[in-house]
Amino acid sequence: MQAVKFLRLTEIFYSLQGESNTVGLPTVFIRLTGCPLRCVYCDTKYAFTGGQKMSLEAIVNNVKTYKTNYVTVTGGEPLSQANVLPLMAQLADDGYQVSLETSGALDISNVDKRIIKVMDLKTPSSGEISKNLYQNIAYLKTQDQIKFVIGTDEDYEWSKKMLKDYDLTSRCQILFSNIAGQMSSTKLADKILHDQLPVRFQIQLHKYLWAEAQGK
Repeated sequence: MQAVKFLRLTEIFYSLQGESNTVGLPTVFIRLTGCPLRCVYCDTKYAFTGGQKMSLEAIVNNVKTYKTNYVTVTGGEPLSQANVLPLMAQLADDGYQVSLETSGALDISNVDKRIIKVMDLKTPSSGEISKNLYQNIAYLKTQDQIKFVIGTDEDYEWSKKMLKDYDLTSRCQILFSNIAGQMSSTKLADKILHDQLPVRFQIQLHKYLWAEAQGK
């Protein structure tokens, strides 16, 4: 008899995707508990601890109550729990388009190839630049995305250097996002246009709609 697999879960909720290349689409979010990083701009500190233990079967059944084909697995850091891998594979088997939001600090090589990886490269002002696992870049495909969260001019210049050093724009999609209160969205947009960067500028849609409300 196969052992029941569990994950520690902070919340499951249904909302509009606020980021990435599916922004605006109704999506089920599975937010797992726990993260080994402490980025200074983190807006989900409530997911660092606590949560509830839930079986993979129960999570999948919960997802099925919503009428959407889009599922995002987020955190915290989802890859800090090994059982996230079979969860994502099961959701893909069930026909969902599954995306994984990951910090880029943990190995992504074992993630099912059907899963769309949205991976951060931590910028200098995050306080966690030393945690970037650059070997992960080799496992990214054209369907995947790298996100740079930018709060300072140094962050921006560092991000441009990463684009060049790793030829990132030929590997996958690139997202630039500003840190509210540190760099204005207009300033970052102007910089991208001035330098003619082949990146997608994004604003966190959910924060404009619901501010900092949990589960949105």
